[in-house]
Amino acid sequence: MLRITLFLLALFISTQLLSQENTEKIINEKNQFWWSINTTTRLTDNFGVVGDFHIRRDDFIQEPNFYFARIGAAFWMTDRLTLVAGYAHLWLSKSFENLDNIYQGENRIYQQVQWRQKVGRVTFVQRIRNEQRWHEVLRNDGSVDTIRFSNRVRFLSSFNIKVFENPKLPSISIADEVHMHFGKEIIYNTFDQNRIFTGLKVPLAKNLKFDIGYMMVYQQRYAGNEYDMNHTFRWFFYYTPDFRSKKDGPHYALPGDE
Repeated sequence: MLRITLFLLALFISTQLLSQENTEKIINEKNQFWWSINTTTRLTDNFGVVGDFHIRRDDFIQEPNFYFARIGAAFWMTDRLTLVAGYAHLWLSKSFENLDNIYQGENRIYQQVQWRQKVGRVTFVQRIRNEQRWHEVLRNDGSVDTIRFSNRVRFLSSFNIKVFENPKLPSISIADEVHMHFGKEIIYNTFDQNRIFTGLKVPLAKNLKFDIGYMMVYQQRYAGNEYDMNHTFRWFFYYTPDFRSKKDGPHYALPGDE
């Protein structure tokens, strides 16, 4: 899967060089704050429920960017391999002339497969998520003009590196996720975005952890030559209640980035 991620990055770079060599490239830099709570509830050895809620703000915490909620049903094929399917909704803040913080809605259904492996002090996670997305396109008065459909595929690779023997001390967290999307109206930006995160994962209790650190989100806009580079302070919580009568296998949070 790591090879797939590298191939997609190489394909994106070569495509941009060929198709946009005569177009001015515009990069918009932002500072953001991103907070979330991610839950993975294990009900039996095979079944459970996942859910997460996100808040992202621009100018660190000054202005709203989006609110996001997701829920899904999880099936553990093994303790290493998990399948999830569910529904999500996004409220994206938009500003027009004389109108601030109008929210553009987006409905999603999604499917994902995730594999987890621990080798020595390193826990390695790979995830493929497929999303069908219905975005509202707004007029200048804030009303809905059309609904734009796209299908997005996301490839996540993450590493959690245990530095200390004491399980109560932090570990190092590193992740990268590539997003590609497709659809009738996706013309200039098959590449959607790339997210790179580095930080610390900190245990608070047996079933509660958080990670905190820096995430760089590099996103291509629909015009093709315009990009957002978001320097993001990320603070994600992970709550993992386990209601199995016999808790023989491990239980861990399924990453739920927006």
